[in-house]
Amino acid sequence: MRMTSSTIRTRWSPKRDKATPQHRRAAKAAAAVAAGALALSLTACGGDGDSGGGSQGTAEETADNVTLPKLDGTSLEIAAVWTGTEQANFKKVLQEFEKRTGAKVTFVPAQDPIINFIGSKVAGGQPPDIAMLPQPGAIKQAVDKGWAKPLGSDALKELGENYSQGWQDIGKVGGKQYGVYYKAANKSLIWYNNQVFENAGASEPETWPDLLNTAQTVYDSGVTPFSVGGAEGWTLTDWFENVYLSQAGPDKYDQLAQHEIKWTDPSVKDALTTLAQVWGKPDYIAGGANGALQTDFPASVTQVFTGGDQPKAAMVAAGDFAQVNIPSTMKVGTDAKVFPFPAVGDNGPVVSGGDAAVILEDSKGAQALATWLASPDAAQIQAKLGGYLSPNKNVPNSAYPNAVQQKIAKALIGAGDDFRFDMSDQAPQAFGGTPGKGEWKILQDFLKNPKDIAGTQAKLEAEAAAAYGD
Repeated sequence: MRMTSSTIRTRWSPKRDKATPQHRRAAKAAAAVAAGALALSLTACGGDGDSGGGSQGTAEETADNVTLPKLDGTSLEIAAVWTGTEQANFKKVLQEFEKRTGAKVTFVPAQDPIINFIGSKVAGGQPPDIAMLPQPGAIKQAVDKGWAKPLGSDALKELGENYSQGWQDIGKVGGKQYGVYYKAANKSLIWYNNQVFENAGASEPETWPDLLNTAQTVYDSGVTPFSVGGAEGWTLTDWFENVYLSQAGPDKYDQLAQHEIKWTDPSVKDALTTLAQVWGKPDYIAGGANGALQTDFPASVTQVFTGGDQPKAAMVAAGDFAQVNIPSTMKVGTDAKVFPFPAVGDNGPVVSGGDAAVILEDSKGAQALATWLASPDAAQIQAKLGGYLSPNKNVPNSAYPNAVQQKIAKALIGAGDDFRFDMSDQAPQAFGGTPGKGEWKILQDFLKNPKDIAGTQAKLEAEAAAAYGD
């Protein structure tokens, strides 16, 4: 995850190393409920002509629900991989913290994988005070290396009041709270250009066969069906995880996420075979495989919503945060619409992810900043700006700028603890979160050659075994 992978992917419970059959049956039922809630909420808003535009005036301009200390003269640094609009919007959250406390906060642009960036800063004796870490595995690595510091009582109080137990638990290591999940993402979505669909006579699909039919209908109208940001490997893991979770089910998902089963398992073969039904058709992907591998995530979204009646593609599988890359000329909910990732198996997938604030340099100021990021006040500021989703249950739904985002946020909060977290974000960084390596690189190679399913499985298993140490 980054917005770039902030992701909402569904996740295992960190309170257990092995999922019991009872846990897994409950998880499967919960995933089905959550998927149904998401499908209903998005369907309800998909045709709402009033869903675009801001509803910013319906929320308080400046909420004041958190107590912060005076920090005049304090300088802090916070590192994240966010760029562009996402970074600019987050800086507005930091500016409000500065206004309330008198502290000075500098945003430090980090490279992906951020854990390697942080390691270099620690080695140089200049770590940022806080880092926004997008993977539970990265939080654990920071704790294991002695970099991360536990959250203090004020931050814990905010977490307890504002977050479900599941979102608290994924920020824990060894029973101690280290992370504040400030940003979440729903990764089980497909955005589409409504004008293209109308011109083609296409409809929103509910199942994978429906999606293939819709893609063919769009293709027959003269528009390429899919845009894929394959230059960033995490977008490809999102495709895989949605297919795998729906097709193989939550039990298998949990097992593969913890490497309890191998990547050579037949369930992985089935998922790759399903993916190849799209990836194996170059005419279905804007620019073909080579073009996709040169397309970054922001461009993969933008090219769906530019070009008038002839955009480069009609659809893009992307999280809720894709909204920041949709041109302002396209009204969300009217011109730019969204539907849940179609069901491959019995139930549609609900995959989530997020970015957690982790303290590296413990101080009064750093603890206050972590407390601020755990508050509804901070999240509400960025919620109003769009392209952002908070797991904080006390952010007013009216803070989100359009009906589509409001429905997505409501579904997330309504799901409570019933979600699966991004599988690659659960994996060791070397396998699931490093550009040009591990799962990212292997799936990029698979996009180029989707016929090599057995070879892809073998490579995934070899890399996973090395990363997990087994």
